[in-house]
Amino acid sequence: MASRFTSRLRALTRVALSSLARRAKTRPEHPARILVLHELLLGDTLMLAPLLARLRARHLEATIYVTARQAALPLFSGAPYGVRALPFSERDPHALDALAPAQGCDLALVPGDNRYALTARALGARWVVALADARARKNRFVDEQAAWPETPTDLAEIFASLAGPDLGEHHRPGDWPAPPPAAFDAPAVPYALLHVGASTPLKHWPAERWAQLAAALEADGMQVVLSAGPGEGAAIDAIDPGSRYRRYAGTLDLAQLWSLVQHAALFATLDTGVAHIAKLTGTPTVCLYGPSSAQLVGRGRFFADAPFVEVTVDAFHCRDQRLLFKREIAWVRRCGRTLAECPRPACMEAIALERVLAAARRVRTLHLGSSSRSTRA
Repeated sequence: MASRFTSRLRALTRVALSSLARRAKTRPEHPARILVLHELLLGDTLMLAPLLARLRARHLEATIYVTARQAALPLFSGAPYGVRALPFSERDPHALDALAPAQGCDLALVPGDNRYALTARALGARWVVALADARARKNRFVDEQAAWPETPTDLAEIFASLAGPDLGEHHRPGDWPAPPPAAFDAPAVPYALLHVGASTPLKHWPAERWAQLAAALEADGMQVVLSAGPGEGAAIDAIDPGSRYRRYAGTLDLAQLWSLVQHAALFATLDTGVAHIAKLTGTPTVCLYGPSSAQLVGRGRFFADAPFVEVTVDAFHCRDQRLLFKREIAWVRRCGRTLAECPRPACMEAIALERVLAAARRVRTLHLGSSSRSTRA
C-alpha cells in the first residue's frame, strides 16, 4: 500500500509541476502517439484486443503503446496490431519512468478504473478518455467520458468503444502473433486440454465431473492433458489422484501455456484468463461460466467466428450483482461474492456433465468442418 501511495504522490507532483499549455481543447482527430493505460488482470488484458484493433484501423500511422503487468509482457512480443507494450504497476514507485516512451502522448485511453487517469496526466497526455463514472473524484483528470451501453454488451466491445464507433472489426487467428515459448515437455498432438484451476473455488467445477469428462474424451480416442495455474495443483490431484493423465500444475509460463492451448485439438476450461488465450488462438473451446456472465466475458462480437462455446445456467438466481469496475450498470448480472459470503459453487454444480460433453463434441465437429472447407478453398 505504501508503494502505491508513493507512486501516486510522484504522479500528483508531476501533474502539479507540469505545464498545461499543451493540453488539447478537443479530442485529437489524428493522434500521432496513443497510450492505453491500465493494470488489468490477464483475461481483461487480452480482451483489449478489439480496442487495439480499432485504434490501429482508425490511426494507421500512429505509435500505439499499451501497458501490461510484467508477467503478461511476453504475450505482446509479436507486437499485435503493431502496438508496443510497456510494463506498469501502480505499486512501483518508478512506474512513471517505465512509461517514459509514452511521455506527452496525444491521446490516452483508460479502460477499467479511472484512477489511472492521474498517471496519464502525469505523463503529459494531451487528452484522456475513460469510461463514465458517477463518482466525480474519479474523473478529476479525465477529459472525456465514454458512455456505458444501455443494453447488454460484451466487455471487450465496451473497451473498444473508447477508440470510437464500431468499424466492424473481427478477429482472425494470427492477428495476435503467438509469443515464442521456451522449450518444455509438450504433449504429442492431438490432445484434449482440460484447464481445471481458477482464481476462486467458487469457479470450480466438481472434480468428479472433470474426471468423467476426461474418461469420456479418452473413450472418444483423445489423449487427455490436465493443466492449472501456480498453487492450483490440488485441483488436478482431486481429479486424477492416480496420475493417469499428463499434467501441468503451474509449471508453465504464459508463453508456454499459450503454446499448450494453441496446439490442443480441444480445450475445456473454466472462466479464467487462459480462456481468452483460446479465443486469440482459434482453439476449439468449451468454457464453463458460473459466477461470471457468459454474455459479458464470453465470445462476444469481435470473436464471433471463434470456435468457442459458452456453457452456463442462464439467469442463475444468485448471479444478481450489477457492479462492474465499481460502477453500477443496470443490465449487468454477475457474482463477485467471496467464500465467506457463498460457501459452495452452486452455480457451477448446476452445470451438467452431459451439456459440457455435448458442447465439446459439437465445437470440435464444427471446427473440423470449418478447417476442411478452408483447406478445399
